[in-house]
Amino acid sequence: MNSLKQRFFIALVPPLDIEQQITEIKLYFAEHYNSSRALQSPPHITLQPPFEWPAADVPKLEESLNTFAAKRLSIPIALSGFAAFAPRVIYADVVKSAQLLEIQKDLMSYIEENLGIVDRLSQTRPFVPHMTVAFSDLTQENFQKAWLEFQGRSLHFQFTASTLTLLLHNGSRWNISKHFPLSA
Repeated sequence: MNSLKQRFFIALVPPLDIEQQITEIKLYFAEHYNSSRALQSPPHITLQPPFEWPAADVPKLEESLNTFAAKRLSIPIALSGFAAFAPRVIYADVVKSAQLLEIQKDLMSYIEENLGIVDRLSQTRPFVPHMTVAFSDLTQENFQKAWLEFQGRSLHFQFTASTLTLLLHNGSRWNISKHFPLSA
């Protein structure tokens, strides 16, 4: 039995035009604030934090996510301005809608019950939907400078999330593995 495990997380990914604009902000952080780690994944709103899953059982994971997504409606998403988890993370702020909070909560319960995947840390703190533009490699000094520049900056995007996205880590970055249509 091959016990090789892969790392995944589950997210909502914006449409291409918004993805490109958020990526440009990440590139700005890489250039001006020496913080490029956020470029290791496409722009996204994490619903289920990274977890390990046996490579051999990926079809079971995908089938389960497909079943979950098929019973869900698309979700209107609004990004508004910037916020931070000081002193390391700056992100595009995501409006906490009832639909978004509900799908995150339901997804976490569903995959715990059906797949045994549990993120203990997420269970102990409130869900703060966000789209990271700079994190972990942002120094405290650069965080202070960047936050002065970004805290008052306006940002407004709206889109409809019509798929759940499974992302897979390939050893150096996160890539989209599969989309599951929210098709209720």
